[in-house]
Amino acid sequence: METISKAKAHGGVQGVYRHESTTTKTPMTFAVFVPPQAADGKVPVLWYLSGLTCTHANVTEKGEYRAAAAKHGVILVAPDTSPRGPGVPDEPDNWQFGSGAGFYVDATEAPYATNYRMASYILDELPALIAAEFPADLSRQGIFGHSMGGHGALTMALKHADRFRSCSAFAPIVQPSTAEWSRPALTKYLGADEGAWRAYDAVALIEDGKRFPEFLVDQGTADSFLTTGLRPALLEAACRKAGIPMTLNMREGYDHSYYFISTFMADHVAWHAERLAG
Repeated sequence: METISKAKAHGGVQGVYRHESTTTKTPMTFAVFVPPQAADGKVPVLWYLSGLTCTHANVTEKGEYRAAAAKHGVILVAPDTSPRGPGVPDEPDNWQFGSGAGFYVDATEAPYATNYRMASYILDELPALIAAEFPADLSRQGIFGHSMGGHGALTMALKHADRFRSCSAFAPIVQPSTAEWSRPALTKYLGADEGAWRAYDAVALIEDGKRFPEFLVDQGTADSFLTTGLRPALLEAACRKAGIPMTLNMREGYDHSYYFISTFMADHVAWHAERLAG
């Protein structure tokens, strides 16, 4: 693992790192904030998954999470959103597919299956590295994310409820199999059989019997993607039918940007910390 940068913040350390991934077969960059409490022993881990077009840097520079993470004593890990590099198949003019748009799936279709294995990277390879290199208590993990990353957080939590104690999202894509944002990407990554897409669709996973203790979702009412790509009411309805507690905060006047996310970031970190305590 290579250290790209380290800086003291709120008594802790914000670092950016790179390593050679055996899962994606590319170099992968990620950010980790270690709170001051880690000097006394291992602390809980909160995973943040970013959205379309983003890298680790978007939330690291704009998310305003460090004060809350330091206050509550949690490590925050921010991975990249996709493999990158000259040998990675991409569509540079398509912001909804390829580099920056891995959708947190394990692709099965050529030529994407070789590199686009973000589900396995987030769930297997990167946690092993975090456990080896940082004072992380992996018995206490939470996960959250924004937009495409909210989709990733919800689906990973539903499929791995034994691992994650908490899950929240900012403006998540709740049903990518029917959203105009994501259907083309799922076709290219997973093939034309829409049955295979259900493993990466939060609403479908709930319909198919997957459960999680509770969800927290914040959504801006002025989000221009609210009715086309996001549609949180679909998740709310699925949770209600399945008996899964869900808090949906419709935030009046907020859009899809990090101005919205940073406003409510401390609330989410505190909510996770409460569930990761002890």
